[in-house]
Amino acid sequence: AKEKERKKAALMSTREEILAQVEKDARLNDNFVLLVILSAIVAAIGLLENNLAVIVGAMVIAPLLGPNIAFSLGASLGEKKLVIESLKTLAVGIAVAILFSIGIGLLWPGSFDSMELMSRTDVAYSGTAIALASGAAAALSLVSGTSGVLVGVMVAVALMPPAVTIGLMLSIGEYHHASGAALLLAVNIVCINLSSKLVFLFRGIKPRIWLEAHRAKQSRLLYIGAWVVLLVLLFIMIYLRHRAQ
Repeated sequence: AKEKERKKAALMSTREEILAQVEKDARLNDNFVLLVILSAIVAAIGLLENNLAVIVGAMVIAPLLGPNIAFSLGASLGEKKLVIESLKTLAVGIAVAILFSIGIGLLWPGSFDSMELMSRTDVAYSGTAIALASGAAAALSLVSGTSGVLVGVMVAVALMPPAVTIGLMLSIGEYHHASGAALLLAVNIVCINLSSKLVFLFRGIKPRIWLEAHRAKQSRLLYIGAWVVLLVLLFIMIYLRHRAQ
């Protein structure tokens, strides 16, 4: 009984610490927007110049891990305010990345046919495994208290290059390629959030008060169900897109 109480107390402490950290990382502020802008600029140049090292460098400064993991955790704990705040932050981040990429594309004097850029204009089923692994790793690093820097890079790799590719392709009127990048971005967002949510579920991250836990359970089931349905629909869209090519 004492061991059970000790584990329960440790879990409560972990939950509160995780929530406090995630709430901070999910806030939309000037630093977040500035980091997104810098990351988008560097990523765009890396994609256009076919320079993988530059692309990875852009991912190091991309702050997209925070809002993604906050969105998933908020659903696990039934924290509606956190869900809304993180969703707003993520949406603004992606929108800013796309808008600045359009600007870069309009000013770019060179070609838009690099291998790194074109690889982000289509979706391969195997690519979903990377996004799923990124989301799971992000949640595990948060729960275990290990460093999330490299995990943040993994998550950013799945999100920032496709977002930047959307903007670059829109800037030159390549709407088919832009839609492919948008589909890739959507699949990666769904996979990251679904896998991180499942990790929180299996690790027992939930509200400690019964009523809150009951509400969170309903939110959790709705959340997982919605992501699964979205993923299936996106896979159907991928299939139809490949079939039409």
